[in-house]
Amino acid sequence: MHNKLPNRWIIAASAVAIQICCGAIYSWSVFVKPLAASEPWSLVQISATFEIALAFIGIGAFVGGLWQDHVGPRMVLGVAGVIYGLGFILSSFAVAQHSLAGLYVGYGALTGTAIGMAYICPVAVIAKWFPDLRGLMIGATVMGYGAGAVLMGPVAARLIIHSGVPATFQIFGVAYLLVIVGAAQLHVDPPAHWAPQGWVPRTTVSKMATRVHYTVAQAIRSWKFWLLWLLLVLNTSAGIMVISQASPLAQQQVGMSVIEAGAVVGVISIFNGMGRLAWAWISDFIGRAQVFFALFAIQVCVFFALPRLHDRFLFEAAVCAIALCYGGGFSVLPIFAADFFGTRNIGGIYGWICMATWLVAAIPSPMLIAHVRETTGTYESALTAIGFVMVLSLPLPILAGRAAVRAAAVQSASAQALESA
Repeated sequence: MHNKLPNRWIIAASAVAIQICCGAIYSWSVFVKPLAASEPWSLVQISATFEIALAFIGIGAFVGGLWQDHVGPRMVLGVAGVIYGLGFILSSFAVAQHSLAGLYVGYGALTGTAIGMAYICPVAVIAKWFPDLRGLMIGATVMGYGAGAVLMGPVAARLIIHSGVPATFQIFGVAYLLVIVGAAQLHVDPPAHWAPQGWVPRTTVSKMATRVHYTVAQAIRSWKFWLLWLLLVLNTSAGIMVISQASPLAQQQVGMSVIEAGAVVGVISIFNGMGRLAWAWISDFIGRAQVFFALFAIQVCVFFALPRLHDRFLFEAAVCAIALCYGGGFSVLPIFAADFFGTRNIGGIYGWICMATWLVAAIPSPMLIAHVRETTGTYESALTAIGFVMVLSLPLPILAGRAAVRAAAVQSASAQALESA
């Protein structure tokens, strides 16, 4: 039976390819200036396209997560790939016809929904295929999402110069459709209760993973679900406030030029991706709750120090540390959820967490810090306030860690009782 199973490493490689395609949405900034130069739209109108996409990512993650738990990842990913490709193609026609509404529908609603659907499925699949390397492999998978803009941004910039925005959208639409739909064919769930041959949980962290599979409804009724959601909301809000304002913050704080500040944004993207892999891997050794405590503790120090950093090197080190923590939260949280609630319905469970986090944290936070900057003329008060929020957040990972220990103790006692019987 095991000989007939697909190669899980090939599934992992296809998952990374899908995540890179999804992460390319963050190369939107490359399109902003050419659109502003060629279309009769204001910068605010153009920028709203990306905000719409962000809103629909949460919705897509919710829908895709629940759907894939019922029909499997292949169909959901296939549909997501088609929607993603069509979103770019529709954006191409919209720009060619100077239709802002068409761009909102294509790049905003369609691609945003497709990204959410396509993002959640590989995470759920990898959690099931790699119980022995859960942190490392989920981290490697979502690192592809963080790296998407770094890899595809320069490609988009060159294509825009040579072919224009509409043609670039068309090329990307066809390419992403083919890659995601093709990679989707490799995505299948392992048999129920499957584990690598000869593997049994031996480390303290792996033993804490539950062997009970919660339904989505059962998970939502658990206080641990809302604790995990709060951990992700806090980490996401803190990180995205700085990441979204990195360029103007660098210009104001350390006097960087627009080009120099743009380079910092690129470096932040790299550290965002690195954080997704590094922290997930570390969590396999020290625990998920311990990693979140480290993320919060690091950000306490950085946010209190950041308003006073006027040296370029120190400033860049600080914002890169925040990006590392931001990426780490997105990779460790789904692992934490799988440890608490099992992997059978992790798509729907994590989809709920993603949607709620995106609506509460990822969308309002950039607007909030921009508003503070406009009204006060500085970022200092906002950064200091985030530091205090992170201080107040430190007990939450401790609470989550204690819950994990208690659950592991109950599970161990139940197993021993069964063996005795």
